[in-house]
Amino acid sequence: MGSPILFGMAEVGYFIAMMVYIGYFIFKNNATGVCATTVATAAFLSQTVALLLRWVESYSLGIGRAPLTNLYESLIFFVWCLMLGYLIIEFKYKNRTFGAFVTPIAGLALGFIDLTGISKEIEPLVPALQSNWLLAHVTMSFIAYAAFAIAFATGMLYLVLNTEKRNESSYIFWTVAGSIFLLVIAAMGADYLKFKVIGTSPEHIKSYLFRATFRSDSGFTALLSWIGALAITFSVWRYGYVLKRMIQSFGISLEFLEDLNYKLIAVGFPIFTLGGLIFGAIWADQAWGVYWSWDPKETWSLITWFVYAFYLHARYLRGWRGNKIAVLSSVGFITVIFTYLGVNMFLSGLHSYGGS
Repeated sequence: MGSPILFGMAEVGYFIAMMVYIGYFIFKNNATGVCATTVATAAFLSQTVALLLRWVESYSLGIGRAPLTNLYESLIFFVWCLMLGYLIIEFKYKNRTFGAFVTPIAGLALGFIDLTGISKEIEPLVPALQSNWLLAHVTMSFIAYAAFAIAFATGMLYLVLNTEKRNESSYIFWTVAGSIFLLVIAAMGADYLKFKVIGTSPEHIKSYLFRATFRSDSGFTALLSWIGALAITFSVWRYGYVLKRMIQSFGISLEFLEDLNYKLIAVGFPIFTLGGLIFGAIWADQAWGVYWSWDPKETWSLITWFVYAFYLHARYLRGWRGNKIAVLSSVGFITVIFTYLGVNMFLSGLHSYGGS
């Protein structure tokens, strides 16, 4: 059994786990929760073996490299780190509620691979990637990204539980952010149904992304899409209290969410600082002869670093707590997404080799 089959099994497993976790979240049936954990664990083990096999397969092809060097492999590794972190938290705190919020992130990442037709071939490293710093830089960056992703989930949960009135800025933030997440998934699904694959390169992805809906050649379709998006956003804003009541039924405390959010960022920040910035700078000097070139990826990595540095500064020295700090952790992960995917698709630079 080769790595592609195991990766496929893991992908199907994560999507099933996502649906079962959501079912557990809605119906609060313990047997459903156990089933969700079992499926997620099995999918994680399948992905772990697949990663190891892909590494071995690269040596059998005479390439011999870690499976971390293109967009496909980095997305797969991000999902692996994300699910590892989530399963550790679930088993440590005996709480499955987060599964309904973390597994959709994993599902969206894996869905992005299939929707965009990213190459899954094992290819030789380009010269810039032939460095001993590759493994440390990429591995540590994605461990930090995974920590930030779970912190995003806990921050959003905190906002859901700690907002009462629809005119609160925090309530508006989480309802709009949640609506955008749902709309992006729906729009990408529509692209896939119409075009089968929405792109095979960053340029191709840009030309097809949202072409079936918001950027459709048909003005009527585009207008209808925007009207539908506003209607969905309004509905989430109007009935957001239903989600709050469902989460409250699990007895999750605000103190627990705030503490876990801080711990995740406190772990992820130094890892990102060392692996993402410092090791990345050393690698850049070896590859291009300069530690820092203000490449778009470097610039957005620095912006991400400043957001999380401000989070820790605000919490420690300014005494920020509650909604403000939860919003800040969510904004931090939005910068992570743009640093990782947005830069590859919409900007160009020295890191363009990591596109697809």
